[in-house]
Amino acid sequence: MPTGSPQPRRRAGRFFVRLREDLATAQHRDPAARSKVEILFGYSGLHAIWMHRLTHTMWQHDGLKLPARLVSQFARFLTGVEIHPGAVLGRRVFIDHGMGVVIGETATVGDDVLIYHGVTLGGVGQTGGPRHPTVGDGVLLGAGAKLLGPITIGSGSHVGANAVVLHDAPPNSLLVGIPAVARPR
Repeated sequence: MPTGSPQPRRRAGRFFVRLREDLATAQHRDPAARSKVEILFGYSGLHAIWMHRLTHTMWQHDGLKLPARLVSQFARFLTGVEIHPGAVLGRRVFIDHGMGVVIGETATVGDDVLIYHGVTLGGVGQTGGPRHPTVGDGVLLGAGAKLLGPITIGSGSHVGANAVVLHDAPPNSLLVGIPAVARPR
């Protein structure tokens, strides 16, 4: 008896691998996490990332851009986190206390990034092409940080709470202040 195409099985397998990875990341990043069940049902930042994966897949198909935007707005309503379907998020991104996080359409977020509440990866200008930040791997974005424009934040950097970042930063920088100034960390 035929079992069908292996393609859906592979996708389902990847889904569960990513789910376990997400739960482990949350448990590792949040000392208040008591169990994977609590994380699964009670972490809105994680729910926002899961919804983004769905909307990002939809966004990649021309006929599904409007439904992708509508689903992303519903996810915003549910979670308090707004991630444009066009944004690209790496693996093991964790949004802790996510209320008020905004990630714009052309933003790119690397792997192992920790984002606290109130962070904005915002655009400037009305021109086509990249308008939002690119965040390297292993970056920490402190509560209320604003990264504006097509800037690049190097891997391993830390952006302090309420910093306003308007310029590129090399890897392993500490960015603090308004406007933020990059210092070695």
